[in-house]
Amino acid sequence: MAGQTDQLVKPGSGRGLLDVYGDRFLLKLLVRKEIKVRYRGSVLGLLWSYVKPLVQFLIYFVALGIFLNLQRGTPNYAIYLFAGIVLVNFFTESLSNATRSIVDNRDLIRKIYLPRELFPVSTVWVSAAHFLPQLLVLIGACLVVGWTPSILQLGAVVLIFGMVAVLATGLGLMFGAVNVYFRDSENIVDMIVMVVTWASPVLYVWSMVERVMGPWFWVYQLNPMTVAVEVFHWAFWEPTLKADQMVADTMPPDLLTVWLPVAMLVTLTVLFLGQLTFRRLAIHFAQEL
Repeated sequence: MAGQTDQLVKPGSGRGLLDVYGDRFLLKLLVRKEIKVRYRGSVLGLLWSYVKPLVQFLIYFVALGIFLNLQRGTPNYAIYLFAGIVLVNFFTESLSNATRSIVDNRDLIRKIYLPRELFPVSTVWVSAAHFLPQLLVLIGACLVVGWTPSILQLGAVVLIFGMVAVLATGLGLMFGAVNVYFRDSENIVDMIVMVVTWASPVLYVWSMVERVMGPWFWVYQLNPMTVAVEVFHWAFWEPTLKADQMVADTMPPDLLTVWLPVAMLVTLTVLFLGQLTFRRLAIHFAQEL
């Protein structure tokens, strides 16, 4: 009709992650659906959020802490170990599920149009729902052994959680989109998940790596998950140590002033590249699926 200024919008040409914020209600529905589907027919339900990391912790603690006697040189090794496991599990679960999210929701994507980014983002939120109970267990264990964090350390916990969520979202967007065209992406992500626990100072202390790598230690620090785990240890493990347990290499030099900003920059770059890749490939999702 004359006088109308409405313009046709090309299907699939949205605003990316900004559309996810605009469709928060849909995001909430997808998160609820993911949780219900995952635990349908399960007796324990969300209690698996406690059981899986607990079993993983016990295996590592017995094998490394007791058999290899790593707890002897690392005070409160149980806290050190569990703090790293909780954070890495959040990342690996988010990345794995985000990579499969588009393919797993193929039926919905074929039928209607909605921001495709909703699917990877919703899986990160589901992983966050599993992360929070584990975090509460970690906080409880820290309080038992005398945890006295500073305001800065508490703020660092929130910052690191957000950084890891953004990192998992960026990689999830990238691999989730590529996975529609090449299912090999799932195998690549499986290898990343397998390596990330050992590529970050979860089971060992960072100083062991520095002694081996020497001047090339900075390469190790470029991994955002390495920095994230180190900051988590600084926030949870270090405040549980007594004065006579403190050592000079509790955390790497320049962790907060240099490596944390670098990790955040790398994370934002990954998010940008992931969103760029996703938007370019999302146009033909329905046809490919």
